[in-house]
Amino acid sequence: MRSLADLTDPFARALLALDLLAVDPGLGGLAVRARSGPVREALLRPLEQLPGPRHRLHPQVSDEALYGGLDLSATLASGHLVQEQGLLRDPSLMVLAMAERCPDQLAARLALCLDEGRGHVLIALDEGAEPDERCPDALAERLAFAVDLSETPLGHAAAPADRDLDAARARLSGVARADDLLPRIAALSLQLGIGSLRVPLFTLRAARAHAALAGHDEITGDDLSIACALTMAHRATQMPEAEPQDPAPAESEEPANAPDPGDDDGLVLPEELLLEAVAALLPPGLLAELQARKARLGKGSGSGAAHKGNRRGRPLPARPGRLGSGARIDLVATLRSAAPWQTIRAKTAPQRDGLHIRASDIRLKRYEERSDRLLIFTVDASGSAALARLAEAKGAIELLLGEAYARRDHVSLVAFRGTGAELLLPPTRSLVQTKRRLAELPGGGGTPLASGLQLALEQADLALRRGLTPTVCLLTDGRANIALDGTANRPQAGEDAERLARVLRFHGIEALVIDTGNRPEKALKRLAETLDAPYIPLPRADAERLSRSVTAALER
Repeated sequence: MRSLADLTDPFARALLALDLLAVDPGLGGLAVRARSGPVREALLRPLEQLPGPRHRLHPQVSDEALYGGLDLSATLASGHLVQEQGLLRDPSLMVLAMAERCPDQLAARLALCLDEGRGHVLIALDEGAEPDERCPDALAERLAFAVDLSETPLGHAAAPADRDLDAARARLSGVARADDLLPRIAALSLQLGIGSLRVPLFTLRAARAHAALAGHDEITGDDLSIACALTMAHRATQMPEAEPQDPAPAESEEPANAPDPGDDDGLVLPEELLLEAVAALLPPGLLAELQARKARLGKGSGSGAAHKGNRRGRPLPARPGRLGSGARIDLVATLRSAAPWQTIRAKTAPQRDGLHIRASDIRLKRYEERSDRLLIFTVDASGSAALARLAEAKGAIELLLGEAYARRDHVSLVAFRGTGAELLLPPTRSLVQTKRRLAELPGGGGTPLASGLQLALEQADLALRRGLTPTVCLLTDGRANIALDGTANRPQAGEDAERLARVLRFHGIEALVIDTGNRPEKALKRLAETLDAPYIPLPRADAERLSRSVTAALER
């Protein structure tokens, strides 16, 4: 069996996850993030060891293919109804290609199938090239395991170990566990900031499956550590801080409630060891980004908003409609809707030849497309910022501009200094022009934070009217001292900034607040709370670290 140290290799984790799924299909499945290539193909070869039939699914697979229904081509060819069986009828292994493109409707259907617990296993192949392209949360929550093979070299794609999976499946029902094990796993999950109640159940099932695979009669400490690492590491949103330990008691004193080793036959494993097992498999640099990611939960991905259309975008299931509405007719869906009624309609209208199409059969095409995103960089160019970290802020913005250009995002640049704010660059995709304007940005004068927010609000409102999705990135040290009317009044400047922050929040404009001062500013943190925006204090960060933190916050 593999040890916890062996599982630092993502490919080894993926192979072990497949073994555990073969032992207990109730673990749901595995989400694999990797582009199509030899590494992913090497991982898919061992899928033959999983029991049951195997099916490959496409993101646009129809409900008839999933649940069964009318076989249109066979019906039209034979002249009588021909039904086809659905892929979800019997327990099977489903391989979902391009899971990052899985529409919400298909995700809901597959999630319901996994919830029914009929033995289906899902392997979600995530081929997303961008951070915001990932397997839908509704599916990822129901898959016990996840692994990222995007950086795995082909030399690490080792062949799977030869295991007696049939014997492990036979031993699974006899693996014993301590009665208090599930509450302890749930408490650990809570400490790691995992809100799903499925995760402790997955962890317990994975520990039992690993014990059966290793030939153990009961769950051991190694089984539990590996299960926690496999099911919790990719879901953790925080790491609990170490609590100060109490001074050790004197040697002559004996704790009154010290447990007797002979009285407890259950599994006793310190919680710190389980936390270390999870931390050992955390991706590099993840802990530095957890706070930014957590702040973005529930606020969307930061990408463009989705809206329905009938001309372009990702296809959605067809819906009933009528002719003359300007929408495009889905011919296949229309024929599929009319086919079951051809015999009856032919008898009621024998004088008509060919297909009998009624207005109720008309199905219209639907598409979903996302609007472009506009990043409004609102930069503090006052004297205090210039003395502090204006150079690092400029460097971070240049790095972010390169990423925005690669994503084809629009970028706008607003600077505030002296007694007001100015629009240095209207929304554009020109990377060269934006960098030139940024390099020419001088520093000095007061901090009219309210004026910067006001101008950012105006640009966001214009962007919404143009169909863009704006996000305001505020970079400042938070020491506002110029009111909205241009007077040097620090209390009034703070009130004006708070009022404009409430207006931004009222309009639903997403924002991000980066404290670029040498010390975190409490007033700026309160402003971020008013904006309902992530607050990222970076007192000793260079341009590269600042850029990484902003990118992590925008991903969620």
